[in-house]
Amino acid sequence: MRKSIATVALVALAGAGLAACSGDQSRDSIRAVGSSTVYPFAKQVAESFARSNSNYKSPLIESTGTGGGIQLFCQGVGADTPDMANASRRMKVSEFEKCQANGVEEIIEVQVGLDGIAFASATGGIDLDLTPQIVYEALAANPYGREQTAQTWADVDPSLPDVPILVYGPPSTSGTRDALKELVLEAGCDTNPEMQALADSDEDRHQQICTEVRSDGAYVDQGEQDNLIVQKIESNPRSVGVFGFSYLDENSDKVQGLPMNGVDPTYDNIASFEYPGARPLYIYVKKAHMRAIPGLDAYLEEWVRNWDADGPLAGIGLVSSPDATKQENRRKIAQGIALTSADLAGNAPARAANEIETAGSEG
Repeated sequence: MRKSIATVALVALAGAGLAACSGDQSRDSIRAVGSSTVYPFAKQVAESFARSNSNYKSPLIESTGTGGGIQLFCQGVGADTPDMANASRRMKVSEFEKCQANGVEEIIEVQVGLDGIAFASATGGIDLDLTPQIVYEALAANPYGREQTAQTWADVDPSLPDVPILVYGPPSTSGTRDALKELVLEAGCDTNPEMQALADSDEDRHQQICTEVRSDGAYVDQGEQDNLIVQKIESNPRSVGVFGFSYLDENSDKVQGLPMNGVDPTYDNIASFEYPGARPLYIYVKKAHMRAIPGLDAYLEEWVRNWDADGPLAGIGLVSSPDATKQENRRKIAQGIALTSADLAGNAPARAANEIETAGSEG
């Protein structure tokens, strides 16, 4: 009954152009918020959409960070809320539940491609052969529950340069920061058997020890502007930056990718998941707004037309998903398949392993 009422309400809003909900007379255009990593891809798709659909207004794309974007997305339905959230990680169960509680009951989740958590320095700058364990021991607030004493990279590993640890990276609201914690810091932390055991006995304590980043100046939160991180490491050859692969690819004349486990952050290594920091990218869409916002369905189709390995998005750094994954996400868009809490129940390592298996089965 509640879902039916919500649907009827949205259809009524559609007839009024959703303007009555917020008094915003211009809400006949698509609005998307979220990830700074997904932002350039969403902008590219918006520009392609505008060229192909002159009868619709150009979508408004805002870079708010994944966490901030999903928070705005989940505030409710209607003209004063975004139609879409771009995300450089998957929506959390707690975020999904907040959406549901606020009446955002049908959400279409679309994996639009892959990206990698890239570590980089200026061209000709500091050269580091990294591992998740090295990164964890360098950046953790309390590595393995002990006091953080490392001041230089050599303090972490004698084979590394004896220069101060200085890493510019994303803020806590960023999906890139979440992926850094999940794919790199936690993996590095769990190389310690005691930390692996702690994950079973005290999950909250394990998360705190394994993912809390030091705040003494060795790690500098640079906000949601990844281009600013590029500028910072370019001006300081002894510093390291953390951002999405697309920014590394876009600035390959200025910065160099640093290997992780001996694997360089390249398109092919991310596509095969050989690079440890590989991750999926997502967009989330309010199904009810599909009936209310002009051109929203066509905008989603524009993503499909642009996300192939030889498509425009690959030209600006998006790594194309395996063919089977793309086919499944086309089906979600075509059939309007809504996300469920059960879909989100699987853990991240299992999803990553599934992606690897899928990619491998397609050569």
